[in-house]
Amino acid sequence: MRNLRWVWRLVVAFAMGLAIALYPPPIPSIAQHSPQAELRGVWLTNIDSGVLFSEAEVQAGVERLARLNFNTLYPTVWNWGYPLYPSAIAQRTIGEALDPHPALQGRDPLAELIEQGHRHRLAVIPWFEFGLMAPSYSELARQHPDWLTSRRDGSRVFMQGRHPRVWLSPTHPEVRQFMVDLILEVVTRYDVDGIQLDDHFGMPVEFGYDPSAIALYQQTHNGQNPPADPQDAAWVRWRADQITQLMAEIHRAVKAVRPDCIISLSPNPPTFAYEQYLQDWATWQRQGLIDELVVQMYRASVEAFVNGLEQPELTALGSSPMGIGILTGLKNQPAPTQLIRDQVKAVRDRALAGISFFFYESLGDRDADFQALFPDPAPRPSSTR
Repeated sequence: MRNLRWVWRLVVAFAMGLAIALYPPPIPSIAQHSPQAELRGVWLTNIDSGVLFSEAEVQAGVERLARLNFNTLYPTVWNWGYPLYPSAIAQRTIGEALDPHPALQGRDPLAELIEQGHRHRLAVIPWFEFGLMAPSYSELARQHPDWLTSRRDGSRVFMQGRHPRVWLSPTHPEVRQFMVDLILEVVTRYDVDGIQLDDHFGMPVEFGYDPSAIALYQQTHNGQNPPADPQDAAWVRWRADQITQLMAEIHRAVKAVRPDCIISLSPNPPTFAYEQYLQDWATWQRQGLIDELVVQMYRASVEAFVNGLEQPELTALGSSPMGIGILTGLKNQPAPTQLIRDQVKAVRDRALAGISFFFYESLGDRDADFQALFPDPAPRPSSTR
């Protein structure tokens, strides 16, 4: 009997071994244990960069970023008063459907980026870089002078470095409709993952004395004119509220047609944004108008960068995933690689949502360094509400 039991055990063991050989259990894999989500973005622009100026450059650039384990592209689609995709809205408004740069003609750079980005599983979130700003000499400014806001003395030009800019009035009904229509055109025509506005979706604090703003102010202030001091607290609040209302219009319009569309914002820190550019984005965040924040923290030292991250106005923010914009350099002025490493570490040490680099061209010939920052793929943080 004892021998029969041993024979039976051998038969059972053999059968189990055969089953395991034929039907092995699944091997644990990265796919079953997802890596920690992290925003790994980069802005692609047509200023000081050639990445958008040919389909071959687009393809090579996206393949490179995918290889380096980035997961998000923020390509500019509204810059210098022109769209960087064939736009029926722009054609109707300024008589030009596309930025007139020769390298863009006969192409749809946004469609190319979406095709390449999604092929490599990168999110594509078009960036309306100029927001309410335009070059003073642009067709937009020339054909619609009544859309422009002004200082109290009637002057309109704002110098941004050596570039003369003007700003569209956020209280003008046609401006509001134009911005909503432009964004909706992208959201409805293209398979985008979201849209992004930035610090230019506001206006310098000295502006806001255009006829449409004054008339609207008078309607709610017993016919009184706005305060002469552009930094008067109540006047700052009133103008900031008009921009907030426009942001709410955009949010409603986008979510009505694409509830899953991420609404991203890349602003300056809250106090500076509000006091200098009337952009009260902390209120936008509280009101649920933003799905994703990428706060610009362009600093030349680790100490200044960390101080910025630890400001109570940022640490007190709530539900929207918050990434940090890091400057990798300007034209012919790459930021030191060690500084970039230290700033990325500071973001990770604080368990923020991730980073985005400004801008593609200033990544330079440093693929090994960025590969070291992102040695493995990672999914984007969940952004949509």
